Amino acid sequence: MDHGASREDGAELTGQGRVDGEGTEGVPAPQAGASVGGLGEFGLIRQITRRFAAGPEVLVGPGDDCAVVTAPDGRVVVTTDVLVEGVHFRRDWSSATEVGRKAAAQSLADVAAMGARPTSIVVGLAAPPALPADWATGLSDGLAAECAVAGAYVVGGDVVRAEEVVVSVTALGDLQGRAPVLRSGARPGDDVVVCGSLGRSAAGLALHLAADRALLERFAELAAVHRVPVPPYPAGPALADAGATALVDVSDGLLQDLGHVAQASGVVLALDAAALEGDVAVLASCASALGGDPWEWVLGGGEEHSLAGAAPAGARLPEGARVVGRVLDASGRSPGVVLHGRELPGTLGWDHYAG
Repeated sequence: MDHGASREDGAELTGQGRVDGEGTEGVPAPQAGASVGGLGEFGLIRQITRRFAAGPEVLVGPGDDCAVVTAPDGRVVVTTDVLVEGVHFRRDWSSATEVGRKAAAQSLADVAAMGARPTSIVVGLAAPPALPADWATGLSDGLAAECAVAGAYVVGGDVVRAEEVVVSVTALGDLQGRAPVLRSGARPGDDVVVCGSLGRSAAGLALHLAADRALLERFAELAAVHRVPVPPYPAGPALADAGATALVDVSDGLLQDLGHVAQASGVVLALDAAALEGDVAVLASCASALGGDPWEWVLGGGEEHSLAGAAPAGARLPEGARVVGRVLDASGRSPGVVLHGRELPGTLGWDHYAG
């Protein structure tokens, strides 16, 4: 963090680590009811960075224009995601800590989908001056908590004034000597694999939109998955070690994301409906209560952040991974995803600019 000059557009918050109770000495907590505008840029930064402790991969933290983190492999996996209030989260649904966890999870899952181990994130926060200071600090706690789950660290970022709350996360990862697992590597004869749940975040979104307190309580676990996804971080490197030929993070829906793999690889991914019936069964009661279709949630639900892709047939898959189909030669057909040989609708899944 550069303390030498103030910047009208924001201030860097280069920091370190994950929450462990250290690094809070000498920085008083904000008074109850304080706003980020009341704290000011640098007061807000002090409140945020006091929550991040140093990690062994962080060589330089607060006090300079950039953090410095180790890159043992010599290559760095990098990804960025942006969350906008009202599009990706609502403060009346989610606590600040939950928003922080969700923001970190979606980028850290992308790193895992490359077959890499997440190492660190940097965060941008745009917020109106009236935003409660404890919301900003709760967000920081959530970011640090999710990084701890993934084995990563918060190493820096920026804060700016804006009319609405926007959180941007850039995640870094280490391939540890592996080749990156791309979307373009699936080959005919491979198995289609999934690691993690499907459709639960979509069910949780439907529950929140319904705003039925009794249903939210009855299906609290599904509602919670929408607010805080549970990506299988270790499965990314483990699948790479098992020979995975293609991987993707299920952020926009299984069909849409596997469709990217099919297009990039020039193949057809044939899903086995029987292999997905377990996911459908988990959602059946909730779907019945809401009048929804569990198959639409499983096939088209986004923000699950599970991993999907392809691996050689018979590969020893890590715990939690399962075979859900086969990779076929396109044989003159357009690359894509089919279910029992039938083309699936292309309207399932999330597109920010559709419609």
